Amino acid sequence: MARLITISAAYGAGGSVVAPTLAERLGVPFIDRVTGRPADLVRATAHGERLSADEAGITPVHRLLGSLSHAMPAGPTLSPPSNRERDDEIRRAAEAEVLAIADAGGAVVLGRAAAVVLGRDRGFHVRLDGPEDRRLAQGAKVEGVSLDEATAHMQAADKARTLYVRRLYRADPTAASHYHLVVDSTAIPLGLVVELILQASAASAATQE
Repeated sequence: MARLITISAAYGAGGSVVAPTLAERLGVPFIDRVTGRPADLVRATAHGERLSADEAGITPVHRLLGSLSHAMPAGPTLSPPSNRERDDEIRRAAEAEVLAIADAGGAVVLGRAAAVVLGRDRGFHVRLDGPEDRRLAQGAKVEGVSLDEATAHMQAADKARTLYVRRLYRADPTAASHYHLVVDSTAIPLGLVVELILQASAASAATQE
């Protein structure tokens, strides 16, 4: 059984339900999302299928991520670092966290561009997605909000998560090539999605032994 599983999930695809349930079933830590909160990556309040507490800029890494939208004060002989320099600093810090998690042993990691950082040879990587209308309905149900509220949350969350991966890694988080398993988790009950991932990750680990 693979004990390092990464989950990439669009809004309403159930990542906030599936990932912690997987971690509990495997008896490993659950590591929540982390994405940038600068203005151009869109800020949203943390809750459920919306941006997580990490995404709202609470952790130390996010204080660093916040620097993307705020140039550092320049002294008489100093000039602000370029956007590329800030992006490089953020990417190094984010990658260090993901690699430390991987080195520590088993975990289920939600978001963090973990599949891109680790590559297909380390861990078992899963993408949860689905048609927008079905993700919207499922997201509203998971959060217990109206469809109008869920629409705003979906627009903010999907934009922030996609731009985080595109900006820092020049990668498309929806590309199937990053993952061992891609699931339309709006067409299958989330409990069965968990079972599917457990079986698929176990089968993948067995083929590598």
